[in-house]
This record gives sequence, structure tokens and C-alpha cells, in this order.
Amino acid sequence: MLEGPTGLEFRPAELNGRTLTLMAAHPELARWVVAGHSLGGALAARVALSTRGRDVSFVLIGTTHPREHDLSKLDASMIKIYSTSDGVAPVDGVMANRRLLPETTAWVEIKGGNHSQFGHYGHQLFDGRATITREAQQATTRQVMLDALRANAPHGE
Repeated sequence: MLEGPTGLEFRPAELNGRTLTLMAAHPELARWVVAGHSLGGALAARVALSTRGRDVSFVLIGTTHPREHDLSKLDASMIKIYSTSDGVAPVDGVMANRRLLPETTAWVEIKGGNHSQFGHYGHQLFDGRATITREAQQATTRQVMLDALRANAPHGE
């Protein structure tokens, strides 16, 4: 168990288990999109290891993860969204772990975006200064997420 930035306990194994339990409880949903921002990206990467053979797509947002897990051989759709002014998950940190993702990973760079603007919780300590609006950054992120959901929807929906 780790303590997260807000003082809340971070239990990756438990969260991974809950995600897999949720998927198993809904067999009628054949396709899934698992996304996470920052530390949530670490959790999404962990889930990716446990969902081999399932129809799951992943969107990792504003995170340097995976760092400990090699997902390069994973046969799943993977999207990595990062921003150029992110001081928490800087571009060099994101790119340092590129080899751990599948070669087919789609890379989406948001020029001028920062870490905090992926969410709506105020400025995060150590983050860079954004040169685009929160609305613009979130619109790009939202479009990528919608495209991932559409790509994973059953045909005709």
C-alpha cells in the first residue's frame, strides 16, 4: 500500500482486482476502454497486464507509465496522450518509457497543455505553465476518448 498525493491510500492490486471484477460482472459488454490520468495511467497499465485475450483498449493520459510493466507485446489498442508543458509527467519522462508500449501505440501530443488541465482541480505542485486554455486541452482529450469509445463500440452503434 502506498500513500497518494492527497494522503489517500493507494492500493494498486485492489483497484486492479475491482476493475477485473467489474468486467467479469458484465459479460454482455464484450469491449472495454480503460483510461487513466496520471497515477490512474499507472493503474490502467497494470490492468492491461491482466486483460490479455480480452477486447480492451487503453488510453493513458498525462502519465510516464508504464514504468515497471512491459506492455510492448500487448495485442490491444493503446493511446498515449501527453502535453508539452506537463511538469509532473514531462515529455522526456513520457518518452523514456516509450519502449514499454506496443509499437502500434497512437501518440497524441497536446502543445502547450499541462498536467493540471487534464482535470479540473486547480494547479498541481511542480506542474508547468499551460499556454493553451483548459477548455482547448480538455476538448482534445475528450475527442481522443470519444474516438476510442467509438472504435471499440459494437458495429452499428
